[in-house]
Formats: sequence, structure tokens, C-alpha cells
Amino acid sequence: MSAERFVPERGGIDRLRSAAAGCTGCELHANATQTVFGAGPAEAQLVIVGEQPGDSEDREGLPFVGPAGRLLDQLLEQAGIDRETTYVTNAVKNFKWIAKGKRRIHQRPDAGEIAACRPWLEAELRVLEPEILLCLGATAAKAVIGPKFRVTQDHGRFLAGSESRLEGFDGSVTATVHPSALLRIRDDRERRTATREVVADLGGVASRLAAV
Repeated sequence: MSAERFVPERGGIDRLRSAAAGCTGCELHANATQTVFGAGPAEAQLVIVGEQPGDSEDREGLPFVGPAGRLLDQLLEQAGIDRETTYVTNAVKNFKWIAKGKRRIHQRPDAGEIAACRPWLEAELRVLEPEILLCLGATAAKAVIGPKFRVTQDHGRFLAGSESRLEGFDGSVTATVHPSALLRIRDDRERRTATREVVADLGGVASRLAAV
């Protein structure tokens, strides 16, 4: 089970996006409305990778357009990062969910599904050649960096691309908490503290980008 056979050997982001639309490399495509590929400028120096599309993303066909995406926009702005110059994508390109009444409830992709979709992320990075890859949340961090990385402990720390699970990525890799996790925090003080930590992590990314 892998997307590798669907990934074109040549071409830019538009060709990858077109090919991904027909990917059946794992079972998740069967219940998804559509493949949600990455979006952003081809010259982006920062790539942000999350876990998978949510309900809004699955319906609209674009990454980070739901509540977590709107919060991400705010956090990036606070840290001095222009979303318009950033490429955003997910480790898994299809929405995994179960029905609960009329609602579609997010389900975390398993290791096999993440591994099956990794060729698409590697292809995106091969074309974009960004300086920094920022993982949002534990699932993305483990998919990219490995199971020993703990976002709660290691967030904001930069690693060389050679230390990641990605083939051929020469940039830097870091991670922070996913905006959706901030949205789930009910205590106001705890949420403000967690938000400040994320903005600080993003500030570290902004500083590195400014030095490029």
C-alpha cells in the first residue's frame, strides 16, 4: 500500500497535484470527497505540514481552511510570517473520518496510511526545495522526524533534514503544537500559555527565514 506508483518522475507542483487527484495508494481515498494536496507558492522557503485534511478541507479541496487554519493564519501573523509566501500541506492527503449522526468525526491516520502517503510529501519537497519544514502536531512530527520526537518536549528545536525520515530533504526540520490542539484547550489561562509557546516557536522559524 503506497502512493509511490502514482507520483510522476518529472514536473512541478501542478503536475503533482493533478496526479494526486487520482491516487488510490491507500484505502482513505474511498471515503474522501477529494484529495487535498498542498497549496502555496512554488518559491516558498517555508513548508508547513499538518496531519491530514479536516472536514472543511475535504469539502473545499484546500489545506488549512477550517477553524485550525484560520487560527494558524493568526499565529503566523503574530510571529511575523506571511502566510501568502508559505506552502501548506499535510502528511496524509485524504480525510479519515467516521460518521456520528450528520457529523463527520476526524480519525487519526495510522502508521501504514502515513507511510503510504509519504511519497507525495517527499515529491512536494523535492520540487519546492524549501529551507525549513515545520511540522504541526505529533502525528506530522512522528511521520517526518520519527517516533522518538515528542512535540511537548522537543517543540521549537531544529534538526537537519538528514535526521528526518524524508529522502533527499536538505533543509531544516522543526515542530510545534497543531492549532487544533489549542482550540481544544478549555481553560483560558492554559490556552494563552500554550499559544505563547507556539508563537515563540514560530518566531524561531521567522528568525531563521530572515537569515536565509
